[in-house]
Amino acid sequence: MAEAGAKPPAPEVFRLRGARVYVAGHRGMVGSACARRLEAEGCEVLTADRARVDLRRQAEVEAFMRDTRPDAVVVAAARVGGILANDTLPAEFLYDNLMIEANLIEAAHRADVGRLLFLGSSCIYPREAPQPIPESALLTGPLEPTNQWYAVAKIAGIKLCQAYRRQYGRDYVSAMPCNLYGPGDYFHPERSHVIPALLQRFHLAAQAGVASVTCWGSGQPRREFMHVDDLAEACAFLLRGFSAEEHVNIGTGSDITIAELATEVARVTGFAGRIEWDTSKPDGTMLKRMDVSRLAEMGWQSRIGFAEGLAGTYRWFLDQATLRR
Repeated sequence: MAEAGAKPPAPEVFRLRGARVYVAGHRGMVGSACARRLEAEGCEVLTADRARVDLRRQAEVEAFMRDTRPDAVVVAAARVGGILANDTLPAEFLYDNLMIEANLIEAAHRADVGRLLFLGSSCIYPREAPQPIPESALLTGPLEPTNQWYAVAKIAGIKLCQAYRRQYGRDYVSAMPCNLYGPGDYFHPERSHVIPALLQRFHLAAQAGVASVTCWGSGQPRREFMHVDDLAEACAFLLRGFSAEEHVNIGTGSDITIAELATEVARVTGFAGRIEWDTSKPDGTMLKRMDVSRLAEMGWQSRIGFAEGLAGTYRWFLDQATLRR
């Protein structure tokens, strides 16, 4: 029996158990986490690597969707990267992401797929958005220039889902995660997101016994970080019970400074030297935290603490390094 005053569970709009779900981008951090979670829910998870389907090619995507006829699609595929990659490869970030999402959404419609979850990013919001950022802040101001190309593509994906709902009655929904980290992330000292980049850099520094590590910017920007397994849990929750035209934020509701992040990464990796800051490099948006009250009202909240999640991610990184030897 439910406790007095407890909010009743949201009605189920899509049954996961037994459903055939195509996870686009299953080799990436987000896609692999979603695939693991959906398999645990009793779904038949469909996947295709790039050798079989190039998601930038419309004919290939439509043929795959027509042949497999999934019950639902999770759009976790994207070209991703940190500030440097976004700033130096603008055409690739815009073109590839536009093609991937447009091809998947149109192919799902043509194959009569009734349920689709599109995953975006918190960078869709204006640089000067109110904090914490509500869903209503979308398109209310200029974007952060260092990742505008990726952001524009993700905004187009949200609008595509809305358009297919309006014109075709498709139950296609969008969710915007905060900054993510965890097993399966891309580790590169310059081209990856901040957590894997710092883990890689501080790990190598600790192994070499160097005296200092230099990080980009001032260290003062604040960011919200969520473990990818929490995101996967939220995706299963939304697939099961969320149906609305407006996108929904996914996050933890808390943030830390990049300097605090660097200190925690140094602790986890065993680096005992100095942390220095190159203020000639861009900081990006100074403050970015999601308003997750809407998702909380639906009955979902993140569970994995940052210290726990970061330590687990570093263990995964070390395991992968061992396997490569």
